[in-house]
Amino acid sequence: MASMKDVARLAGVSVSTVSRVISGAMRVEEPTKKKVEEAIRKVNYKPNLLAQGLRIKNGKMIGLIVPEINHPSFVNIINYTEKYAAEKSLNLVLCNTYNDPEKSANAFDQLLRRNINGIILSRVSDESQVKNLISNTNTPVIIIDRALDHEDVPNIILNNYKAGQLAAEHLIKSGRKRIACITGSQKIRLVRERLNGFRDILQKHGIALEHKNIFEGDFSFKTGEQAARFFLELNSEIDSVWAQSDLIAAGLITAFQRAGKNIPEDISVIGMDNITQSTMMYPTITTIIQPYEDMCRKAIEVIDTLTEDEKLEKTNFIFEPELIVRESAP
Repeated sequence: MASMKDVARLAGVSVSTVSRVISGAMRVEEPTKKKVEEAIRKVNYKPNLLAQGLRIKNGKMIGLIVPEINHPSFVNIINYTEKYAAEKSLNLVLCNTYNDPEKSANAFDQLLRRNINGIILSRVSDESQVKNLISNTNTPVIIIDRALDHEDVPNIILNNYKAGQLAAEHLIKSGRKRIACITGSQKIRLVRERLNGFRDILQKHGIALEHKNIFEGDFSFKTGEQAARFFLELNSEIDSVWAQSDLIAAGLITAFQRAGKNIPEDISVIGMDNITQSTMMYPTITTIIQPYEDMCRKAIEVIDTLTEDEKLEKTNFIFEPELIVRESAP
């Protein structure tokens, strides 16, 4: 495997000159630069940017920290972020924090130690320990999906309150009155915002969201199964449920059907996020669209702007949800 020394020898320059050409950190005379680039091509040299801590140019190495790499919602964020990062020649370093606030802080610290150019962060929860790290670094940081109230850092988020409103309005228009909600952890701000929007619309129409009909878990298929068993054991007479993720909705539908319930005749179910799996279920899942692609495109635009030491015209970017009606709640 070719090394930087091989490139330097062929080009007739020093190793440090090769390093400067690759990193773009310092200006190199054009004739010399061309000789180095030609030598790189001839020996097929592949610099290990991460191991050597090199920067091809400002803004080349971007960190993305997500709570759960296998969850379909974060799969979307990862894929779209990588797509738009590549379009701007930004290399992406991915960190999975396993829904652990301490691991989130450790990942953030490790990225800073690698002289990363910018960080896109999705928190585990409000308990995340990165807030002080953010305030004490000059490295550009933006938040996607999970921001805190009045946070002094650029953020790209969904109008989660509106998402709750859309779900409640659709169930009410469908004639449902005994309504339940399955949430993620209420230590996450967006979960509380979704629940508030949902509850407020129900109250506006004279429908109480009883405490016993709110089931708190996480955003997983297992939570949906657990919630279904909870409502069945409670002998609840609910006629509809809003699940705050499509995975929850899928688990809920599966468990209800195994118990002999018909969806949507007996119980209507609405999900959240519009992941690919929502169209693979039977019945297909009525859901609230979160525009992941648009959000990730904006995240890359913002981090690219910040890594070029340019100022933003605004720092809060709020995207609107959209209801898509399918079979589980027509």
